[in-house]
Amino acid sequence: MEAAPLFSFGVIADIQYADAEDGYDFGGFRRRYYRQSLNLLRDAVEAWAAERPPLAFVLQLGDSIDGLNARSGEAEGALEQVLAALGRLPVPVHHAWGNHEFYNFSRARLMRTGLNSHPARAMADLPAGDCQAYHFSPAAQFRIVVLDAYDLSILGRESDNPRYQESLQLLREKNPNNNLNSPTGHLPIHPDASDRVCLAWNYEDALSVIHSHQCVVCFLAGHLHDGGYCLDSHGVHHLTLEGVIETPPESNAFGTIYVYEDKMILKGRGRISDRVMHF
Repeated sequence: MEAAPLFSFGVIADIQYADAEDGYDFGGFRRRYYRQSLNLLRDAVEAWAAERPPLAFVLQLGDSIDGLNARSGEAEGALEQVLAALGRLPVPVHHAWGNHEFYNFSRARLMRTGLNSHPARAMADLPAGDCQAYHFSPAAQFRIVVLDAYDLSILGRESDNPRYQESLQLLREKNPNNNLNSPTGHLPIHPDASDRVCLAWNYEDALSVIHSHQCVVCFLAGHLHDGGYCLDSHGVHHLTLEGVIETPPESNAFGTIYVYEDKMILKGRGRISDRVMHF
């Protein structure tokens, strides 16, 4: 009989809730279920709350509400509903910030919302500036690192901010067209677990840092709504979760990861497949 997991946690990405009728992606081909995404989140919360033994935490991997809310003036209300659903969990929820968070809010505003999930100690240890990244340890010899994928970006900053100007200069140098918008996804950093559009612009630098340490076993991401997976040349698992926003009402897209001494087992729901990731 297999030993019990050391701990377990929930994962979900790209909820992109808005109180709006179904629509389509920017290409006009992929259906998006804006209003239904909140119901799928509530179903996920109900399933996680019933886990025994209880989860240690939940990771919400970004794009909790959709940019439609900024245009309709409903950003605060939409976020309140998402946070209320997640607030029914008896465990901490850690939030990554995606592009849609920045379509709706400035960095300063996000720091004052429930999406600021820094543990109190991590807040005290934050470096100077507004980079929102931290780490925590859910069990001995394991550490979760929450990254800020938009630290160098024009999203979420005023135009007179030095980081905005630095990002703008970078876009002018690197972006092959005239659209001065961020070319990054919020988290994927391996081309075999994403497509080129959704990769972080500096993914090679990120991989270099990860590969210089033998202790990294898995990189979790969102943003690419089709999801993706690869085991890279250094034995690091790259798991990109399917997005809730493009999940039909009769399905879902969330999972629970059970962590053992030598592997992580993903139990997926709906569009997310089960997976065993050895390390």
